[in-house]
Formats: sequence, structure tokens, C-alpha cells
Amino acid sequence: MSDRDTIFARIVRGELEADVVHRDDRVTAFRDIAPQAPVHILVVPNEPVPSAADVEERHEALLGRMFLVAKRLAEREGIAEDGYRLIVNCRDHGGQEVPHLHLHLLGGRALGPMLAGGGGRG
Repeated sequence: MSDRDTIFARIVRGELEADVVHRDDRVTAFRDIAPQAPVHILVVPNEPVPSAADVEERHEALLGRMFLVAKRLAEREGIAEDGYRLIVNCRDHGGQEVPHLHLHLLGGRALGPMLAGGGGRG
């Protein structure tokens, strides 16, 4: 599968239906189809970048845009005050399922420890 054929790239191009909550010239955000929290939104770059390991210096502004959009969505969804989690999975061992960089915005309830087995209070 090429970078241009991922499910996220097809959503960005409007070829697949999704519950899009934000779209601009650099990023698209939509609700996850299998939410892990009351609010579970994916923020993806419109330019296909396979993973965090593939980020280059030229992507610096794009990454900042992804975080800014996530912050604004958290405010709009009413989860900013209590807190939320941002997750980027990278490649197979990191749990990445779609080879298109994406930021998970999760919130709406206490999310517990970062990893099974506790810890992760950083």
C-alpha cells in the first residue's frame, strides 16, 4: 500500500466518509470509528507521512499545527479543563495500525495509567 492509499489519506481526500470535526490546508481531524474514550479524535496531516519515525525538519510547522488543532478541539469538546491525552503510536511495536502519522486526542473521563501495569505518571 502506498502512502496515498491509506484509509486516512482517502478520508483527507474526501473519498471515504468520516465524522470530520476539523479540516484546513494542513491537517484533518475526525472521530475514531472505535473510540477508546468518550472523546476520541484523530488528527492527521493532509500530507501523508508514514510514521513519527519519518518526520523530517520540513514537517516542524505541520507537527505544531497538529498539536494546536488538538488543543482547540479539546477546548471545543469540553475536555480541556479536566485534561486529556495525546498519543502518537510509531510502527508495529508502538501499536501503529495505519501507516499515516496521526495524533490521538482522548478524553472525557479519567484515562488511568499510560501502560498496563501502572506507572506512566509523566
